[in-house]
Amino acid sequence: MEIRILIKNGTVVDGTGGAAYPADVRVASGRIVEIGKGLQAGRGERVVNATDCYVTPGFIETHNHWDGGVWWNPNLEPLPAYGATTSINGNCGFSIAPAPQTEEDVSDVIDIFNYFEDIPEEPMRQIVPWDWKKWSEYKASMQAKVKLPLHFSAFCGHIPLRLCAMGQDAWKRSATPAEIAQMCELLDDALAAGAMGLSSNYLDYDKYERPLPSQQADDAEFEALLGVLAKYPGATFQVILDYFMRKTANASLERFGRLAKAAGIRMQWAGMPTLQYMNDQLPRAEELHEQFKAEGLDIYTAFNVISPTSVINFGRTLVFGQNGNPVWQELVNTPCWDAKAALLSDSEWRDRARESWDNQFAHSYLHDPSANLLRESESGYGPTGVTLAEYMAQTGINHPSDAMAQWVLNNGQESTILKKSWEKDEVILNKLLVDTHSLANVSDAGAHGKLFCGAGYAVFLLTDYVRDRKVISLEQAVHMLTWRLANFFGLHDRGKIEVGLAADITVFNLDEIEMRPEKKTFDVWDGTGGRTYRYTRDPAPMRLTLVAGVPTFDNGEFTGRYPGEFVGPELAGSEALSIAAE
Repeated sequence: MEIRILIKNGTVVDGTGGAAYPADVRVASGRIVEIGKGLQAGRGERVVNATDCYVTPGFIETHNHWDGGVWWNPNLEPLPAYGATTSINGNCGFSIAPAPQTEEDVSDVIDIFNYFEDIPEEPMRQIVPWDWKKWSEYKASMQAKVKLPLHFSAFCGHIPLRLCAMGQDAWKRSATPAEIAQMCELLDDALAAGAMGLSSNYLDYDKYERPLPSQQADDAEFEALLGVLAKYPGATFQVILDYFMRKTANASLERFGRLAKAAGIRMQWAGMPTLQYMNDQLPRAEELHEQFKAEGLDIYTAFNVISPTSVINFGRTLVFGQNGNPVWQELVNTPCWDAKAALLSDSEWRDRARESWDNQFAHSYLHDPSANLLRESESGYGPTGVTLAEYMAQTGINHPSDAMAQWVLNNGQESTILKKSWEKDEVILNKLLVDTHSLANVSDAGAHGKLFCGAGYAVFLLTDYVRDRKVISLEQAVHMLTWRLANFFGLHDRGKIEVGLAADITVFNLDEIEMRPEKKTFDVWDGTGGRTYRYTRDPAPMRLTLVAGVPTFDNGEFTGRYPGEFVGPELAGSEALSIAAE
């Protein structure tokens, strides 16, 4: 039945950055149909009392990795409880479409999601149907088989494009003209079907220390792919750059800025260095950012207001690889506990592990035993709740690598260690929050189930930066989480409280909401009939979250409704006709 709702006595923050104002908001047939004071309820219309609450557009999750998880965790919790109404996926060059056709190449895609995003391998192999070749077929499969509580959109990843066209050579070399033509054909199919654009990756190396296939692409390949992108004015080129490990980002940013300018396309780069250890890279990054703006280029940087958190387990993690420690990553890559235990007990491996530990990236907090908390024990042996430094003092073990090896041997591969988060650079973060060419809310939600849960970062922005420290206004924060993102990504039908737009709305009392602590839930199928864990959060809670006018979080609970649609950039009628004619 049609759901009709009148939200009464709230304060509207409309998403544009304009001043908040008191008003009632009427919703019918999935749309905002009336805004005004003193509106009277009609027959069959539910009245929601929003006294002391803000009524805002639903939040857009800029950067998620639910690509696999939607198939076995379609509730996407806790996103509805945090006011999220749209989730953007297929980021970092990683997407599950188009699908390579050899088992080895599909395994590469699954392994990449498993290693970089902590997406479990078993359900990726056995629950995801993989009944597509092209991106358009993937979208059709999702629409037929998955129901979602919020809108879903996705990029087409550069890595599966290369694997489809080149197979295992994608890891090794630049593409031939024929291979580039095949990639362009696949990308055109994706964009015509509503993909957000093309995502690429110039940050990551895999667990075997290989640069990802996207990093083998030469300018000729990018020029051809961006040429396809230019046919679709609503589409975006996203590239992930390395301020994090090998510090190649500024050189890459210059390259891709030049290519984007020549192609005349919209570009999103992730992202401006916002951690204190990255300060040596910040001046040039800011210089390039200001240059792009001065030239009038449609190039935006993405960022988040929370420093990455690393919870290390020893069954699967990317932490050692991303800290420049290949020998400990070798332990993580080793399957089954017996084989891991044999390595941990082996004197030759321990010798190599000490050397690897001593040669990690200089910025790694693994260097500091006092910055690593022994958090949870699988066996219960312990100790837990102490730092690695305290454990070394208790046991008399002199080297942190040896101490960690002994603790893991005693406690098991599912034991966890919490590595200290890097200090944020609040000066640059405060600039980005009011910058005209920045995109907030990079949360990584849907990924890192056993490392951390990013969902809820939007609420952290509203509480820490707005309510508690008053760094920016509520109007500016809501703008950064809604209309700024909707407008950039071409989702012009949402992101604003305006008559005629989609009724993607959240209602909250700013004094009630918080980003709740992480907690474990055992609900991920493990391939053997059992369940393994991931981290999630309790509700913020919002008072109400509406997706297309349908409550998805209401009265403190997820509603079990799935009104979400697969959405993509919206084109004006003349643009759509022009593309169809081609």
